[in-house]
Amino acid sequence: MTAEGIGIVGYGAYIPKFRIKVEEIARSWGRDAESLKKSLCVNEKTVPGIDEDTTTMAVESSRKALSMAKVPGQDINALFIGSESHPYAVKPTATVVAEAIRLNRSLFSADLEFACKAGTSAVQIVYGMVKSGMINYGLAIGSDVAQANPNDALECTASAGAATILLGKKCVIAEIDSTCSFATDTPDFWRRQNQPYPRHAGHFTGKPAYYRHITECTEKILEMASSRPSDFDHVIFHQPNGKFPVEAAKMLGFTEKQTEKGLLVRDIGNCYSASTLIGLCSVLDEALPGQKILLVSYGSGAGADGFVLRTTENIENARKGIMKVREMMKFTKYLAYEEYMRHAKRLV
Repeated sequence: MTAEGIGIVGYGAYIPKFRIKVEEIARSWGRDAESLKKSLCVNEKTVPGIDEDTTTMAVESSRKALSMAKVPGQDINALFIGSESHPYAVKPTATVVAEAIRLNRSLFSADLEFACKAGTSAVQIVYGMVKSGMINYGLAIGSDVAQANPNDALECTASAGAATILLGKKCVIAEIDSTCSFATDTPDFWRRQNQPYPRHAGHFTGKPAYYRHITECTEKILEMASSRPSDFDHVIFHQPNGKFPVEAAKMLGFTEKQTEKGLLVRDIGNCYSASTLIGLCSVLDEALPGQKILLVSYGSGAGADGFVLRTTENIENARKGIMKVREMMKFTKYLAYEEYMRHAKRLV
C-alpha cells in the first residue's frame, strides 16, 4: 500500500538516564564480561527510574512529538500504544497517556501487544486511519520497561525507553511510501499468565525467528517499493542485541554506513516496542531532505513490519531546537547491581 503526502509530522523519544554496564551484571553472577559483550555486542543498557514506567515514558516522548509538530492536543483523534509492559493487565495505558497530554476526548485509542513490534503496529494503524480520512492526526507509541530473569542473557539487553510518532497530512517531514508485514506462528519468546519474567528459546530466536522474518519482510517491501538496498540512505532493523541487525543487514546487501545512524542498542540495550522507533528518531535527527529510509521491526511470536520513508524539505526546520537522541544518551547515571535490582523489582 502506498500514499503520497501522508507520514510523520513530528516525533519524540525518551531514554532514561540510569544505566548498568554489562560488566556489572557479569560481576554479580561471576560470569565472563568480555565473553558476554562479544556474544551480544552490547556494552550497557538503560534502566527506568524508580518513578518511571511505560506510561510516564510514553507521556514524555509524546509531549516532544507534539511540541516538534506544533499540533494542539485537541487536534489529535487517535492514540495507539504498543508495549510488552503495560502497567495494568486490565486498565488501558492509552487513556492515561491521552489524559496527561490533554488530547481530544473524541479519541480512537487502544493498547497493543505484539512483542517488540507493537510500536510499529501502532504506526500502521494510525497511518491507515489518516490515509482513509477518518482522522487528521494520530499518535503511535512504542514504550517498554523490559524485564528479564536474573542471570539470564536477556538481563544484559532488556532495557527501557519510549518513542512517539505523530502522523498526519500537513507539514510532513517524512512521507511513508510503502508499508507491509510478515507473520508466522514461531514461538521464540513468550511469557505465560502470572509469570514475572519472559522465557526464550535460546539460539532458536535467531535463524528461524528474527532472521527469517526480517529477511522476508525486507524482501517484500523492497519489491513493493521497486527498490534495491543501494537506494537507501538509512536502514533500521529491530535491535534485540548488537549482532543480529548488523548480520541481517549484511545478508540483505546493506552496508554498515547505511545502518550506523539508527544502531543504538550497544549503548542503550533493547527497548523492545520502542527499539526500532527510537532508531528511527535518531535517523530523523540527522537525515537530509530527500533521503530514503528503510525500517523493519521484529516482534517475537513472530512478525515483522516494514516501511519505506522519504524525508521532505520540512525536516530541517521541524527539528530546530530539539534535543537529539544521541544528545539525550549522554545524560547517564550508572547503577551498581544492587541498585539496579531495586529498580527492577519495583517493575515485577
